[in-house]
Amino acid sequence: MKPLVAEYLTATAAQSPDATALIQGETRVSYEQLERDSSRFAAALQHAGLHKGDRVAIMANNSIEMVVVLWAVLRAGGVFAPVNPTTKADKLAYMLDNCGVRFVVAERRMARVVLPALAEAPTVTTVLWIGGPPPSADGAGATRHLDYGAAVADEASVVADPGLIDADLGGLLHTSGSTGRPKGVMLTQRNIAHNTWSITTYLGLRPDDVIACLLPLSFNYGLFQVFTAASVGCALVLEQSFAYPLDVLARLADTKVTILPGVPTMFAVLLQLAPFDALDPPHDLSSVRMLTSAAAPLPPAHIHRLGKAFPDAQIVVMYGQTECTRISYLDPDRIFDKLESVGKAIPNTEAYVVDEEGRRVGPGVVGELVVRGAHVMRGYWQRPDATSERLRDGELEGEKVLYTGDAFYADEEGFLYFVSRRDDVFKCKGEKVSPKEIEDVIYELEAVAEVAVIGVPDEIDGNAVEAYVAPRPGAELSPDVVRNHCRQRLETYMVPRHVEVRAELPKTQSGKIRRAELLGERS
Repeated sequence: MKPLVAEYLTATAAQSPDATALIQGETRVSYEQLERDSSRFAAALQHAGLHKGDRVAIMANNSIEMVVVLWAVLRAGGVFAPVNPTTKADKLAYMLDNCGVRFVVAERRMARVVLPALAEAPTVTTVLWIGGPPPSADGAGATRHLDYGAAVADEASVVADPGLIDADLGGLLHTSGSTGRPKGVMLTQRNIAHNTWSITTYLGLRPDDVIACLLPLSFNYGLFQVFTAASVGCALVLEQSFAYPLDVLARLADTKVTILPGVPTMFAVLLQLAPFDALDPPHDLSSVRMLTSAAAPLPPAHIHRLGKAFPDAQIVVMYGQTECTRISYLDPDRIFDKLESVGKAIPNTEAYVVDEEGRRVGPGVVGELVVRGAHVMRGYWQRPDATSERLRDGELEGEKVLYTGDAFYADEEGFLYFVSRRDDVFKCKGEKVSPKEIEDVIYELEAVAEVAVIGVPDEIDGNAVEAYVAPRPGAELSPDVVRNHCRQRLETYMVPRHVEVRAELPKTQSGKIRRAELLGERS
């Protein structure tokens, strides 16, 4: 394991300079080019006044330029803070001000959001624009507006050693903020380097792999595709969105992708298109040797269908949180006999279940999942109260461990099972209801593409079960079909009283279903 994240890129560029690092459309970038451009941009940041520990907000879609900037910030000694490209000006202003951001790197086309936010972010001194500064940039609040292209073209620039150690901050990743203002998760160089090593190890990534990056780089799961690819020297295929899945599939086939990371909603769309060789024109995805899933639990029904759609690929189910990136993975050899499990702790990590008093519980007992390891965040940026709620004393004197807020249980072999987010569980007729259990049953219906279950206030039952479902294209789906299926598979109190069929469900940019938005509609 490398102590500093940027050393992964430096080592690979020295060992395999001509190997393909990035693929975007028809453009390919070698590791030598990536190392050179990121070094030049790092020098430009330092020349503009960046000091060790300065926060650099990056607002861009998946692109070669964004990857260059990520590595450059690490090389220069800064702290990268990726921003979801769909973020609105008021939220961006809050994040810039709250984190004391001094540098912003943004795409020129995002000026209509970035420029208004600068007026509310007095700490920002410099904006570097991908595509060049917009005409309206002058006098918009920042002291300087620079051109990304000019920075990476400067052959005379030399980056200075910032004198980092692995305890220094490397990244500041914001949580979704669905329950309030977004929190900045502080990840040290050690946190990021550990996760890069651990993920690469348990997935068995190889230099000849080609990884598809369909997930936003502003999202933890997408971001680590950059680091893990560089650590083994394999190629990363960058896609800006999954809005046109047939086009994406064609490019994945052309580039002979071997690793396909995704989230359940993304895989649901892929399954609608299977079998891929029957499409017009046919799409050959036989090169895919591994599917990985994180962000939300992968329904067992999806696993069975993915196994048929990708018969030669391993399926790796993972679980994690922004606060520590990854927690567990399920050995693909156990996927079908541990169908509902998220596996065991990743290398150099311990994960266990405790009761309300913080005591470990036995097999089958539901409690809160606790995590200890080198990947656990330093804390939330300027949020000591929120930090102390999640980072608590562990069993070893002086140690802090992460309380995830997620309900879990373990079986006799130590395999972990996600039950629900602590905030998602509700009571109906006096019984605790886990939305995931109901959702997994509804996903068994072939016609279902997406589902979300919530509890809505009810005078008699306390809460009534409500299910929102979206059918697959061309499929017929009615509330009665959903309820009848649930009656055959679930206890009476878990059968949805209300079922609403929609064309699609609201989702975040990373593909998670916005359960909070559905709850808001009912409030």
